[in-house]
Amino acid sequence: MPTMTIMPSGKTVDVVEGARVLDALLAAEEGIMHKCDGNAKCGACHIFVHDGRRSLSKVQRAENEKLDTIVGVGSKSRLACQARFGADNVTVELLGFSSGF
Repeated sequence: MPTMTIMPSGKTVDVVEGARVLDALLAAEEGIMHKCDGNAKCGACHIFVHDGRRSLSKVQRAENEKLDTIVGVGSKSRLACQARFGADNVTVELLGFSSGF
C-alpha cells in the first residue's frame, strides 16, 4: 500500500491506489481548500508533488487548462482533486494560500 507524506506537517498516511489526492488529504484531516467539488474549475486545491509524481495519474486536459490560469504553477504542480494515486509513495506540499482553514 502506498503512503503519502504531507508537507509542511510531515504527516504520513496510507493511501489506496486509484484514490484522489484530495480525498486522502481530507481523510488525513489536512486543511485544503476545495471549492468546486473536484471538477478542476477553481484551482483552490493546487499542490506541489515533490516525490512520486510519475506514480500519479497523468494530467488530463481540464486540469492542464486550469493549471495554466494559476499564478505560481511549476513542474511539480497538480490539482489534488484530479491527481490519483498509483503504486508508489508520494510526497505533497500544501501551499500557503490553499492550506489555511
